[in-house]
Amino acid sequence: MFKHVFLTGPPGVGKTTLVQKACEALVSSGVGVEGFYTEEVREGGRRVGFDVVTMTGERGHLSRIRDVAGASHGRREYTVGQYVVDLPSFENLALPLFRNVGSAAGASRKVFVIDEIGKMELFSQSFIRSVRQTLDGSSCTILGTIPIPKGKPLGLVEEVRSRRDVKVFTGRAETPGAVREAVGAVRR
Repeated sequence: MFKHVFLTGPPGVGKTTLVQKACEALVSSGVGVEGFYTEEVREGGRRVGFDVVTMTGERGHLSRIRDVAGASHGRREYTVGQYVVDLPSFENLALPLFRNVGSAAGASRKVFVIDEIGKMELFSQSFIRSVRQTLDGSSCTILGTIPIPKGKPLGLVEEVRSRRDVKVFTGRAETPGAVREAVGAVRR
């Protein structure tokens, strides 16, 4: 039996949209939802980066294209394609969410959202440890997203994909019944 649900697919297929719709359905049915999702940042119709957004609406930079990111001020620079990852911003917003996952002892059903476990997020060793600890020890269900395999495998992504307690769905946000299927899987 699986405990956690992950969505996969190529970039732009609608994984984050599906996670947001599933969260709305879960909240409306009385399930507590915590965690974060990533969101494109656009300026003048052009994508300039990504933000990490908590389920309570707090927002921080995940990445920006090089000409928007500015100087690294002596820090090591992590890049994925044209994007410079703002590791301190990501860790300052995302990591405390993991520390609070188990803090609501005795609470009813809870879902923890991790959107996404991808190349940018995996520059953070603390994030990798937090994901593993949450998957192994948490009393809550994780609803997350992982990229579709291509090129060099991403260690943590492949770990998640091969876990016996994880169900991985491949699809699109527009697929009829996709939200219902994801919500149903999380509720089981």
